[in-house]
Amino acid sequence: MSFSNGLRDIHPNAKIGKNVTIGAFTVIEEDVEIGDDCWIGNNVTIMNGARIGNNCRIFPGAVVSAVPQDLKFHGEKTTLILGDNVTVRECCTLNRGTSAANTTYIGNNCLLMAYVHVAHDCIIADNCILANNVTLAGHIEVGKQATLGGMVAVHQFVRIGEQSMIGGGSLVRKDVPPFVTAAREPLSYVGINTTGLRRRGFSREDMHHIEDIYRILFVRGLSVRRALQIIEEEIPHTPYRDQIVGFARGAKRGLMKGFRTMGASGKILEHAL
Repeated sequence: MSFSNGLRDIHPNAKIGKNVTIGAFTVIEEDVEIGDDCWIGNNVTIMNGARIGNNCRIFPGAVVSAVPQDLKFHGEKTTLILGDNVTVRECCTLNRGTSAANTTYIGNNCLLMAYVHVAHDCIIADNCILANNVTLAGHIEVGKQATLGGMVAVHQFVRIGEQSMIGGGSLVRKDVPPFVTAAREPLSYVGINTTGLRRRGFSREDMHHIEDIYRILFVRGLSVRRALQIIEEEIPHTPYRDQIVGFARGAKRGLMKGFRTMGASGKILEHAL
């Protein structure tokens, strides 16, 4: 463990791994565990309940594992878990869990850009990117390899599917299914996440298959119930189909809107095939 010049407050009971660099004026409380090969910058605050994996980087001004901003929290012992290879940029605020789930979890290889806020009991899967000023309320689930653009704000209990892309400045009030790009206000389907899926090795056939599913679910103007029935009747059985259908059926907050456009009169119209 190495220290840069300057004052710091590290509790002697904190568990700190090998080859960890800790900057000046950083505070690390007692019930903290930090893995090997981490870099922690100046003026970082790591509070009780933090469990930080290996090879993480935490930049100046970040506050990790602060108590939840939740009135039902009464001081119970909970955690904030960071996986391996996580980057937490300047001034992020990451809250630990409440008794509802006991932990806030951020998976391996995630990038949280400056001023990201992750509230209590959120679950962020591996390889996600949260751009500057993303704000997650409590109990949110973000699937693996999802990307949230700058200044995205997400309502509590929302689920965001894996390998989805949410455009910057969006307000996310409803669940966002896997593999899609979402934007506009209110948040709407604007196509599949073609660029992201291509980068991750999806074939053209796979992407066309996913597009066929979402044309029924979001473009034809059908009710979700009717669309799911047609998908199961007309679309060949694949893991992607089952994943999308299962996600939609489990959407307790409902799904985001389908593809919409503006008519000549200025009235919003649903696209139909």
